Amino acid sequence: MNNKYMQNLMQGIKRILHAFKFSYDGFVATLKSEPAFRQDLAICVVLAPIAFMLDVTSVQRVLLFSSLMFILFAECVNTAIETIIDRISMNLHSLSKKAKDIGSLLVLMAFINAIVTWCAILMF
Repeated sequence: MNNKYMQNLMQGIKRILHAFKFSYDGFVATLKSEPAFRQDLAICVVLAPIAFMLDVTSVQRVLLFSSLMFILFAECVNTAIETIIDRISMNLHSLSKKAKDIGSLLVLMAFINAIVTWCAILMF
């Protein structure tokens, strides 16, 4: 392999490692500062193993697990929106409220998705 290829490869690996570090930092910050995320994570920690113990197809198992991960995803997006809004201004503003309410709606929709997914797979 030529030297230029190895340099590009190493830069790519460093970028990936840095990205993992930033993701870890985000996880720790969210875990420390967001009670809702901790509650959602607790639900996922309880239900994820159950999803893998159920007598369902692989596709159904993936759907069960993915629906739980989508809750965590939605909570992270909601937290990011709230953090950005609070960083811009702590003053009450109708657009700030609208953004935060939409973030909250995203979390609700993720929960509804998980409930529907689990019910559909377990009941049928």
